[in-house]
Amino acid sequence: MEGRDHVRHEVMGAPLAEPGQALSDRRWVKELYSSVRCAAALLAMLLLIDWGAGSAAPWRAVLWCALSLLLFVVLCPRRITGGEGWLASRGLLRTRRVRTDLLVSVRCLDGVSQRLVLRDAFGGRVELDPQVLVNNPDLWHRLHEDARASAETGCLMCGETALRRVQQRIDRETALTVFKVSGLE
Repeated sequence: MEGRDHVRHEVMGAPLAEPGQALSDRRWVKELYSSVRCAAALLAMLLLIDWGAGSAAPWRAVLWCALSLLLFVVLCPRRITGGEGWLASRGLLRTRRVRTDLLVSVRCLDGVSQRLVLRDAFGGRVELDPQVLVNNPDLWHRLHEDARASAETGCLMCGETALRRVQQRIDRETALTVFKVSGLE
């Protein structure tokens, strides 16, 4: 078992988490900086265009700042954290938490951006992008173990198909990474 963990550590390039440790999305900081850069670039572009056209005014600068702030709010990623028996999604104003050891349903919503919706027995609900789980294998492993325990107790009524789809996607991404690292691409 330890050999496989070592291989997974080498392939994924991330340290393995301790059993009681809280896990978080490793790419969240990069995505946050990216949303700040996009909002700042929009603000700079709008102010430069205004200045170049000779129509710069304080009220227009305030309008452009508000528009740039709105873009940041839309692009700002939710911070996903998890641990044994729980998963949380923290946005700018609110944190949603779900008990993963008492999951009732797991649904996959398709659309412009795919979302995984987790609901627990207490009414907690968390939406997250499945790519977060693909990028963070330790977070996925923790969720998968808790969901399996939830299914064994009979609490998980629906969602095993959605979890299986996420598992297949993670397996596919892991295999591609192994092939890239080993030069068999």
